[in-house]
Amino acid sequence: MLGFREGISNLLANLLGFSRPATRNAAPRGYNSTVPSKLRENRRSELRNPASKNLDRLSALQMVRLMNREDHKVAGAVGRALPAIARSVETIVNALRGGGRLIYVGAGSSGRIAVLDAAECPPTFGTSSRLVHPLIAGGRRAVTGAVEGAEDSPANAERDLRALKLTHKDVVAGICASGTTPYVLGALRCAVKKGATTIAITVNRKTPVTRMANIVIATDVGPEVLTGSTRLKSGTSQKMVLNMLTTATMARLGHVYENLMIDVKASNRKVSQRMVRILSDASGKKPSACEHALRQSRRSLRVALVMLKLGSSATEAAKKLRDAKGNLRAALGE
Repeated sequence: MLGFREGISNLLANLLGFSRPATRNAAPRGYNSTVPSKLRENRRSELRNPASKNLDRLSALQMVRLMNREDHKVAGAVGRALPAIARSVETIVNALRGGGRLIYVGAGSSGRIAVLDAAECPPTFGTSSRLVHPLIAGGRRAVTGAVEGAEDSPANAERDLRALKLTHKDVVAGICASGTTPYVLGALRCAVKKGATTIAITVNRKTPVTRMANIVIATDVGPEVLTGSTRLKSGTSQKMVLNMLTTATMARLGHVYENLMIDVKASNRKVSQRMVRILSDASGKKPSACEHALRQSRRSLRVALVMLKLGSSATEAAKKLRDAKGNLRAALGE
């Protein structure tokens, strides 16, 4: 009976990304010995950081200096994942061109970062809110507060994806620092069944989430300053990765001219002023001419730019863009 129980315990440990001590009588060492389940923690994001062991005794300046030193490791970790990030961009571009969507799935801090990135796409790139869609465990309430137990249900993730009418054309990106979040695992499992492409964005390699994805983006940022608080370095790395995914994807899809937001939407006075600057930078024309072109083009930066660069009317510029199937470079003869 004892052997059976140990076998079940080992199986559960493997599924959750833990490993058991080699012997039952091994001497306990450090943080791992305090884990209530008596399982040794292998996820680096959950380990104690030796550099911050006396965090509560540091001065404010010492604390922020320590955090800053640790944050310097994030860019390097993301840099080592660039090949996988680039593959993900090309995969997402092909999916969106084929009528698919990018669907982010996350819980807690990871889910909130996904919601933020998706929310910024329509105003920045002029895209539909359906093109990049975030799912967070617990729904909208979880964006601003904790929803008890929301991330523990893989069935809820499958339900949420069914509500979105997931298809094989879509890309599902599961975002979880731990690599073991049930909600994210449930989403990836559902995506695999539907034939959708899957991406795992995590900081822990060799965890369940990485075994379920077509592409793995693993940014090993190491243990957090505050043990297990993955809103810190882990969250920062996830934000950097999502910045790259959507910005590079939208640039590849033509929503960027040079390094300018050519499809930005005028949602307030600040953005309206930015649109004039964008048009002036892109065309080399004076702000007054750019304002006039914007009025004539009904606030379309694309149409206004063609007008200014080719000396055409708004009607002629719009036709050139239609003939070029929306390709701004082609419409400009560039």
